[in-house]
Amino acid sequence: MAGGSGAAQALDLFVALVLSSCIGVERELRQRSAGLRTHSLVGLGAALFMLISKYGFEDVLSPGRVVLDPSRVAAQIVTGIGFIGGGLIFVRRDMVRGLTTAAAVWLTAAVGAACGAGMLALAAGATAGHFVVVYGYGPVVRLLARPGNRNLLWMRYRHGTGALRTVVQSCTEAGWVVAELSVAREGEVGAAQGDGHGGQEVEVSMELQGRGSLTDLVSDLEEIDGVVSVQAGSTSSVGDSP
Repeated sequence: MAGGSGAAQALDLFVALVLSSCIGVERELRQRSAGLRTHSLVGLGAALFMLISKYGFEDVLSPGRVVLDPSRVAAQIVTGIGFIGGGLIFVRRDMVRGLTTAAAVWLTAAVGAACGAGMLALAAGATAGHFVVVYGYGPVVRLLARPGNRNLLWMRYRHGTGALRTVVQSCTEAGWVVAELSVAREGEVGAAQGDGHGGQEVEVSMELQGRGSLTDLVSDLEEIDGVVSVQAGSTSSVGDSP
């Protein structure tokens, strides 16, 4: 094997796989679009690219004549991983989804590159930092939320699917209290609109009390069977008209 110890390089790859898998497990448990397999492969691939850059060309190097710069590979990894991250970000109306998942993939690539460069302690520290941010910053965000804000949710679902009951239950499990719920309007929809189900679509507005993440709540509610669309917003209750 060209350059260095094969065992040491295999250790770097193994650590990259373990650390990136740890990040992937957290994303998988949250049922994000990029989960365990995606993060594991990103971290492992980034580590392999770094190892190839460091050791893969030593047989063609010539002192004073042929010189390679391994740091260029790290820059190319950052550029390449942007395509994956960009594909995970979705914008629907005024809600942006997938930013945290894209950032996690980006961080996983950095962890893998650090492992490939032999900086195992730094890679482990970055992985630990991921869990501090994901699990530790959530309560901080909730504490910083303005208590005077009204959290509003507008949902459209198919009548007869039991979606409303599931939505209310999901809100409660996520730490929200449904303070007010009202049906805005009902309308007939059929196969001509492309849903293929017929029946009624019911539009509901809800006022929620709590300090959770509205973005995460919307993402979870959109996965419920029978829910057509979900939109959320937050406005100050001071001076609001009823």
